[in-house]
Amino acid sequence: MGQKIFKPENRATLIGSLPVNDHKAALEMVRGAAPHIPPWAQLPLYPQEGMIAQFVHGLPGVEQQKTKIILNTSGKDFDEQLLNFYEDYLAVSQAAKVPSDSRFALAQDVAPGFFELEKALENWPEPLFAVKGQVTGPFTLAIALVDSRGRAAFYDDRLRDCIVKSLAQNARWQVERLSRFGVPVIIFLDEPALAGFGSSAFISVSGSDISQCLGEVIDAIHKAGGISGIHVCANTDWGLVLESGARIVNLDAYSFMEPFVLYAKSLKAFLEAGNTVAWGIVPTADPADIRRESAASLTELYRKAIQAFEKAGVDGNRLRAQSLITPACGLGSLDIDLADRVLALTKEVSALLRG
Repeated sequence: MGQKIFKPENRATLIGSLPVNDHKAALEMVRGAAPHIPPWAQLPLYPQEGMIAQFVHGLPGVEQQKTKIILNTSGKDFDEQLLNFYEDYLAVSQAAKVPSDSRFALAQDVAPGFFELEKALENWPEPLFAVKGQVTGPFTLAIALVDSRGRAAFYDDRLRDCIVKSLAQNARWQVERLSRFGVPVIIFLDEPALAGFGSSAFISVSGSDISQCLGEVIDAIHKAGGISGIHVCANTDWGLVLESGARIVNLDAYSFMEPFVLYAKSLKAFLEAGNTVAWGIVPTADPADIRRESAASLTELYRKAIQAFEKAGVDGNRLRAQSLITPACGLGSLDIDLADRVLALTKEVSALLRG
């Protein structure tokens, strides 16, 4: 038997980050905008909740140098830290579940939003369709972190492997913790760095290298019983993403719908395999766009996109059934009034499409 097809039928969810400094307030924002598929909130106003800092816990050689986190491969105890990492990894990979005190689990001090959501879900007032977690994608984290010489960790096979394995087990832990609520658990890999793939900045990075990194984290999510997703908030090689093994692809559909339509053949196969598109149809990058657009105008943009895919041979009914509605990106860098408007638009567009 194949996988059960996830059919969210244009329900709303969010990317994760919000521009407030209170996790209870963030949870209310989540509940208001995405009550049926709530994510846990990341609040980047706190440095430890930035998308790099939040997922470096437990990696060998982690050091905070002023405003920068590095993996210090030159430290006298780096080899010992590396050995300890792999010992812990082997033990956890053979365990029935990731222990809550493992280096691979989220901790209260770096991800309080996870624990706020987990507690709230015990008495959630709305019917749950799914619940969502997220990790920083392995390519983005390995490109952002540097070693003691300033070279991206992605280019050090040891560091890259540690980053991938750490994220894979963290994603597994999230699925295991959230599965008790009896609904599908979605874990997004947030991969903004994939926007640079194929450019001169990453001339030596191969598609197979990226696919291998993504694949290990995706496999861990699936083995734990979760649904994997990849979020890219810019244009990229959508063929690579659609063929990565992820079951949800989330794009900035407001800004990059036209290039995405060029991959209609790949999308057709992706959908026929039972997978889902998460349309980031609500703008987040330009305040003027956020203020100008309405739920009606964004719904019309969505419908035109469906029509374009139908002309290219994609089954429109299948596409609508296997779709989510999201903001184009996280909201952590927006003013609160703009973030509130994005949340309201996301909820309203979903309601119109489901109405």
